[in-house]
Amino acid sequence: QVRIVQSGGGLAQPGGSLRVSCAASGITFRLTPVAWYRQAPGEQREWVGNITSAGTTNYKDSVKGRFSITRNNGRNTAYLSMNNLKPEDTAVYYCNIPSWRGRTWWGQGTQVTVSS
Repeated sequence: QVRIVQSGGGLAQPGGSLRVSCAASGITFRLTPVAWYRQAPGEQREWVGNITSAGTTNYKDSVKGRFSITRNNGRNTAYLSMNNLKPEDTAVYYCNIPSWRGRTWWGQGTQVTVSS
C-alpha cells in the first residue's frame, strides 16, 4: 500500500525558515521523482519545484535561491527547505509522486504560515 506522509511546516516570521518532510512507503522511492506544490487560500494549486530520481532539481522562479528540495533515498524521504520566507509563501504545501503504478500520489498537505 502506498502512503505519502508529510510533517513539519508551521509558523515562521518573514525572513525565517521552515522545512517540510515527505516520507513515502510502498514504492521504490529511489526510482521516482518527487514534486512539491502549494495552494494558498482562494488560489489554485501551483507547482513549486521538483527533484528527479537522479537528484536534479527545478524551481518556480519566485522561490529560486530561497527554497531547496533534497532527498534521502535511504530514508524514503524528500525535503522542502524554505529560507527567507515571505508572507506570500503562506499556503498548504503538498508532496507529490507524479506517477507510480499508473497514478499520481499526494501527501496530506502541510500548512505553512509566514506572519509577523
